[in-house]
Amino acid sequence: MLERVLQHLEALVAFDTRNPPRAIGTGGIFDYVREHLPGFRIEVTDFGAGAVSLLAVRGSPSRLFNVHLDTVPSSPGWSADPHRLRVEGDRAIGLGACDIKGAAAGLLAAAAETRGDAAFLFSSDEEANDARCIAGFLASDHGFREAIVSEPTGCEAVLAHRGISAVRMAFRGRAGHASSADALDASALHQAMRWGVKALDHVQGCSHLRFGGLTGLRFNIGKVEGGIKANVIAPAAEVRFGFRPLPSQDMDALHATFRSLADPAALAEYEETFRGPPLPAGDVAAAEARRLQARDLADELGLPVGNAVDFWTEASLFSRAGLTAIVYGPGHIAQAHSADEWVALDQLEAYAQSVKRILT
Repeated sequence: MLERVLQHLEALVAFDTRNPPRAIGTGGIFDYVREHLPGFRIEVTDFGAGAVSLLAVRGSPSRLFNVHLDTVPSSPGWSADPHRLRVEGDRAIGLGACDIKGAAAGLLAAAAETRGDAAFLFSSDEEANDARCIAGFLASDHGFREAIVSEPTGCEAVLAHRGISAVRMAFRGRAGHASSADALDASALHQAMRWGVKALDHVQGCSHLRFGGLTGLRFNIGKVEGGIKANVIAPAAEVRFGFRPLPSQDMDALHATFRSLADPAALAEYEETFRGPPLPAGDVAAAEARRLQARDLADELGLPVGNAVDFWTEASLFSRAGLTAIVYGPGHIAQAHSADEWVALDQLEAYAQSVKRILT
């Protein structure tokens, strides 16, 4: 079965589905997927801006497999063409091989060796803060009760992970000569830095919080820009930051806290640009109930249960919509988004064999 998986993976890696720029249409990689799912009812939906989904259904399934086909941009550190699959030793190397075209190849291989009910949802917009495919699918009358979302989990079923929020903050200042006595307070960049110190201190104070093996609040200031030059007081500054709360943390309360750490006179805008709920979704009681349902599903399917993870996945969107959702796929997150990204061959084969068994 591994040979068939690698044939599909070689073809899938060859398609340029980097996101950004997310220049992805309804043909290309989706034509390939359609061609290799004979006997499936196919529905392709274009949500605009390169967000395309393909739903393939055979029979009358209640369980859905989901996998995204877009990848992150390739970094300058690649030692060879990132869109040409290389098999070296026990590894398959290529952009998206680990995250997560390897799972897509496994689904195609498993579909060809089974005849039972099956449903696959392929999407192209997971790797950007403008996800439309899953939201659009969940708004339809889909009828599914369970979702297995493919991400690199080492072929273990993950039942819980953090939520995610991305924010843009704009600070205002008063332009002037840097020799002025009020430069410390008038600079928008100084205000942004003061906010950053307070935010980091607050996050440090959350280190004692726990949920399902996860601890603390994950936080990152990803970008700060503004100002004109060293001898001019910065009239404006912008900060981009993100945080990843535990399933038990109130995301709106966290936003209120981060906003309150800024000087109101200096804060021009506070905008959440993306939000993803934790897995399981809901308050503490609902999240625990859904986690137990997900564990029952993993046990029913014979999948080993792994630890909760710090990274975010679209499984939480399925959970919020009321489906029992788990994250399950080949490879490890440490190899994702890296130069010379790779996935172990035994992981590819184990995943494809498990999907074949589930479909059978």
